[in-house]
Order: sequence, then C-alpha cells, then structure tokens
Amino acid sequence: MKPVMDKPALEAFLAREFPQVCEDFVIEDVAPMAVRVRMRVAERHLRPGGTVSGPSMFALADVGIYLAILAMIGPKALAVTTNCSIDFMRKPAAGRDLVCEARLLKLGRVLAVGDALILSEGMEGAVARAGLTYSIPPA
Repeated sequence: MKPVMDKPALEAFLAREFPQVCEDFVIEDVAPMAVRVRMRVAERHLRPGGTVSGPSMFALADVGIYLAILAMIGPKALAVTTNCSIDFMRKPAAGRDLVCEARLLKLGRVLAVGDALILSEGMEGAVARAGLTYSIPPA
C-alpha cells in the first residue's frame, strides 16, 4: 500500500489545519504505513528540571500517528484519537529535539492502531513509547 499524501502535502495540511502548532513539528520522512517526525523542542515544552514534559511527548506521538494515518488515507481532519497508552522510559537529553518514529500496525475502515517510538537526539535508546488508536470518519 503506497501513501496517498507525501511530505509536502502533509506539511501543507498541518499548516492549514493546525497553524497554532505546525511550527513545532518537522516531517522528516513518509513511507508506507510510517512517518518520522521531529519536534523542535523549545522552552515551552520543558518542565521543571529542564526535561521535555510528558504532555509534549504525548503531542509528538499523537501527531506522528495522525500524520501516518493521513499519509495513507488522505486529508481527513476529523480522524481522532480514541485511546493512548504511553510509557516514559528515560529522561530526554536537555535542550535536544525529539524524534518520533510512527508506524501503523493496522489500518482499517473505521479504526487505525499505531506504535510511536520517541527518541531524544544524541541519546541511545527510546525515551518513550506509545500505542495509539484512532477513529477514522466515515467516507
């Protein structure tokens, strides 16, 4: 199955539909059933102690799976998260970007299930892993 939206199409969609956050994310790669997305970590993403906050890591995982779904089905703005489970495994490197390797495990007519691995630039091993389920709106 080949993606129906490429990197420029996903970038344009993100800018149009989510202008409030689109500058936080950089789409690095689009492949069948997968995307790689970078979060440009800024001061607003940090929690006390200087590490990236859990809600920021959740946002990266959520955006990663959302974009992986849209890459495969096209621009459906109303696809929504119905479930998320996230494991925080280690503290991200201070002041470094995070990268999400998002892949779809199942893409059905109504539901999509994906796995998001979050890496901290310059560190070995994942800092978080999330499993997400999305509801896809009817055609």
